[in-house]
Amino acid sequence: MKLFITGIGTDVGKTIAAAIVTQSLEADYWKPIQAGDLEDSDSHKIKKYLSNAITVIHPNSYAFTTPASPHLAAELDNVIVDVEQIIEPRTNNRHLVIEGAGGIYVPLNDNDTIADLIKLDYKVIVVSRHYLGSINHTLLTVEALKHRGITIAGIIFNGDENGASESIILKKTGLAMIGRIENEPYFDQNVIADYADTFRETLLNL
Repeated sequence: MKLFITGIGTDVGKTIAAAIVTQSLEADYWKPIQAGDLEDSDSHKIKKYLSNAITVIHPNSYAFTTPASPHLAAELDNVIVDVEQIIEPRTNNRHLVIEGAGGIYVPLNDNDTIADLIKLDYKVIVVSRHYLGSINHTLLTVEALKHRGITIAGIIFNGDENGASESIILKKTGLAMIGRIENEPYFDQNVIADYADTFRETLLNL
């Protein structure tokens, strides 16, 4: 199974969600494009959060020095992102978790966006964080994925329970809720492992 973790925007909790899913499935992890924080990248964070000895963290296809949209970060590094050079790693029959960057229409170059990295055999998990406007952003993300014929596995909500937002999102999208990540005071291997245990049955049934 190949699960692509995307968010409804930036800083909605994709990396924490990716860590939970990766730990739960003892999957491999791959972040195709990293922009900024190269000494403490999302791949570094995933490694810190995981407690299993099976996961392989695959190298980025592109890693840029500036924390910005990939198209700009690439330009500042005098690089043009070529999606044909973003090659999915081999996993030796393990599950693969792929983490996007920002939302699905974040530009990679003049023509391509994050959405163009999502292959038809991927199942997408949408991470939705509760804030004013998040219902609209979630529905737009789901609609765009459906328009492209991409399979959506379900939604992970991030933040304290908001029944009104969650119920209308699930009703309008027809998607399943995979789980909720609470506003924890901190995340470490033990917290990630607890969520991984909670999410495992749902994830295995996707």
